[in-house]
Amino acid sequence: MKQSLQQTLDQKRAERAWDDVSTVKQQDFRDKYGSLVKRLPMYVLTNGLGQTLAFLRAKGAVEPGKQPSTEKKAHKAAYEHLSYWVTEQIYGTRDDKLLERIIRGDSQTYRRATVEALAYLTWLKRFAEAELPTEEG
Repeated sequence: MKQSLQQTLDQKRAERAWDDVSTVKQQDFRDKYGSLVKRLPMYVLTNGLGQTLAFLRAKGAVEPGKQPSTEKKAHKAAYEHLSYWVTEQIYGTRDDKLLERIIRGDSQTYRRATVEALAYLTWLKRFAEAELPTEEG
């Protein structure tokens, strides 16, 4: 029984990652997003989920009244995709407040969020590699 539940969750991760990559396919920042998403699992493993989210949020911040660059759009989309998925799975609500939640949360929840983020990013990276161009080519 447990394995079928795990497969179901993995299928949900795959479905959301597919939907997220599909929304980016027609955007002007798709190559930046494709390149960024490929690196995200390693960022999480190297720097931690909190620092990775802070990085994405800072790089995706847009000054009021200014048109965002494709790089900023890619970082913002990656932050939102990751935050929406993990907050839904860990906290039961879909929002872009993952960074705030893990900063204020306990270490056990942080570990659960990290595991879930990495599981989702595996699918996101896989679909981005298959469906999106990258800056390198």
